[in-house]
Amino acid sequence: MFWKGRNLYILLAFILLAMFASSVLTLTIVGPFSFAEQGSGVSGSKPGASGFTQQELKKLSTTYELIQSQYLHEVDRTKLIDGAISGMLGSLNDPYTTYMDQKEAEQFNDMLNSSFQGIGAEVSLEEGRVKVVSPIKGSPAERAGIRTNDIILSVNGEKLDGLSLTEAVMKIRGAKGSQAKLQVMRGGAEPIEIVVVRDDIPIETVHSEMLDGGVGKIEVREFVQNTAKAFKEQLKALEDQGMKGLVIDVRGDPGGMLQAVVEMLEHFVPSGKPIVQVEDRTGKREQTVSKGSSKPYPIVVLINNGSASASEIMAGALKEAAGAKLVGEKTYGKGTVQVTYQQELGDGSNIKMTVMKWLTPNGNWIHQKGIEPDIAVEQPAYFKASPMSKKTTLKADSLGDDVKNLQLMLEGLGLSPGRTDGYFNDKTAQAVKTFQSRNGLPVTGEVDTKTAQSIEDAITKQIRDPKNDLQLKTAVDTVKKAIQ
Repeated sequence: MFWKGRNLYILLAFILLAMFASSVLTLTIVGPFSFAEQGSGVSGSKPGASGFTQQELKKLSTTYELIQSQYLHEVDRTKLIDGAISGMLGSLNDPYTTYMDQKEAEQFNDMLNSSFQGIGAEVSLEEGRVKVVSPIKGSPAERAGIRTNDIILSVNGEKLDGLSLTEAVMKIRGAKGSQAKLQVMRGGAEPIEIVVVRDDIPIETVHSEMLDGGVGKIEVREFVQNTAKAFKEQLKALEDQGMKGLVIDVRGDPGGMLQAVVEMLEHFVPSGKPIVQVEDRTGKREQTVSKGSSKPYPIVVLINNGSASASEIMAGALKEAAGAKLVGEKTYGKGTVQVTYQQELGDGSNIKMTVMKWLTPNGNWIHQKGIEPDIAVEQPAYFKASPMSKKTTLKADSLGDDVKNLQLMLEGLGLSPGRTDGYFNDKTAQAVKTFQSRNGLPVTGEVDTKTAQSIEDAITKQIRDPKNDLQLKTAVDTVKKAIQ
């Protein structure tokens, strides 16, 4: 969640889809913010909080003078000041609290005010490493196989260790058509290389369709400025078609603006019931209460570990205040609120700082815990297969993660490889030959770059086919049972 300065300007956080920074895991709240003065730490509401003691000032000044006068190399004054601020914020060990110098802040603002291109994945900086929160649905990152919790180690050979989140994001962003060769570590296994071709990032945030049995489905990809309006229009269109039940899909949705999700929830949460609560560091809470009404039909929400922030507010509110069922996997677990301070610094730089937490209608704080589904459903194993590295040709007696992922894909394509433990046996070779024969490739039983790419393309098509989406199928069945 995200307020910009004390005036609560609406921040279009989704623009960082080009390569989301952690701030995109944020929500924008529009309206009075009574916690701002007492909770920001800027106004000095507590004794001693308004500035440094004389001893503290002397210590800082002495350190600065020693560096300027004694350090081996001459140091830029601005660099020292920026480093001091970054050091203070870094000591908080909060991945959502960061400093942007003038250049970084300018680049950030440029992304907010222009069209953008990139790979389309949201990241945060955790323990000094760039971690993927969620690839955006339909983005180049998703198509290339980037997943939630992937650690991005380098981009086009440039390591990301030691960089600020903004610096790392700028390395990953790039012009449409250019390649980002990402070295990715997944689940502690050996790093793999995933090549993502940068592109325009899709900005359509709501997609709806009518499924069999009068079940409507609305997919929400992000919560941004126009999402609530599009959601309202598409919800009405489904209702006008005689919809009997609704599935809302927020899988892989990294969040966005709180105002958007509140407006959307007011279609379902009865008037007077809380939608979300926020709490400052003193424990004082404020509620956002619905002014809307409930619906007469059953609702199911699809969630997974890429559902974060605003998605979790939607899931939590629909479950606790509207009686909806949650289907899928546990959500990401992002329950804090950030404010950006730019005017206060006065030189074009800014600080984004965590200032409060948000809670569900019943007062549950889901931070680092997520929200559990009512009906847990995992996708087939091949949904989680990683792209093969394509560094070497896979053949009889090959071992390793590449072979294991190959076998998972072959199994998903209905070609029995005999095993999925990462050993390339005769049955795996026969499955490869069958695939090659069906797809006009040289029938060798070995997996070179061309065969590997063809297998990956085939499994991607399989994953995108709704008929293979077990979570969606369960959600639809759950709605149909409730209709009956």
